[in-house]
Amino acid sequence: MALALFDLDNTLLGGDSDYLWGQFLIEQGMVDADSHQRENLRFYEDYKDGTLDIDAFLTFQLAPLAQHPRAILDKWHQQFMAEKIESIMLDKAKRLIQQHCDKGDTPLIITATNRFVTEPIAHAFGIDTLIATEPEEIDGEFSGRYVGTPCFREGKVQRLKEWLAKNHHSLKNSHFYSDSHNDIPLLEMVDHPVAVDADDTLICHAKTRGWQSISLR
Repeated sequence: MALALFDLDNTLLGGDSDYLWGQFLIEQGMVDADSHQRENLRFYEDYKDGTLDIDAFLTFQLAPLAQHPRAILDKWHQQFMAEKIESIMLDKAKRLIQQHCDKGDTPLIITATNRFVTEPIAHAFGIDTLIATEPEEIDGEFSGRYVGTPCFREGKVQRLKEWLAKNHHSLKNSHFYSDSHNDIPLLEMVDHPVAVDADDTLICHAKTRGWQSISLR
């Protein structure tokens, strides 16, 4: 079965779950509003510009997970799904996933956003296989650190290669759908790279390479 790889934020979703989780924390009074808003926006702009320091970002992003019990975080995440995520799960994205499933392809979400935020979203799309940045857990609680390679840029390539080797899979006839120039290293690897509602840098690259460009909006 061929793989159908999907980026999540601004690809299957009409927004960025990472950024929205930060906004949700602010709205719920779980973090200092001014400083978290400032840093959340700064890191988001760095991501779009291609200048993101992934280690600094993960230190910022994962810190709130270590400050609250897992049971409370899970309850908050249910609210987050209802208030922030369900409305931006794109109908065209759902149909595209189903088209691949109907062909017998294996859908997989691969995202830089951490597993705590993204795993329930992947399940909501009906996708069981997720490659994401892994927050460290100790005795079932988050430490505020990450384990392994962050699933970002070249790290996304490394994580996928590890998954392929472990699961005895290949990229033969594979698709990868993404909006971001940060995913060009992985888009270069697949047989069918597809730019989805892409940023300007990726649009230019896709035109140069003759890649398909689509919109799910």
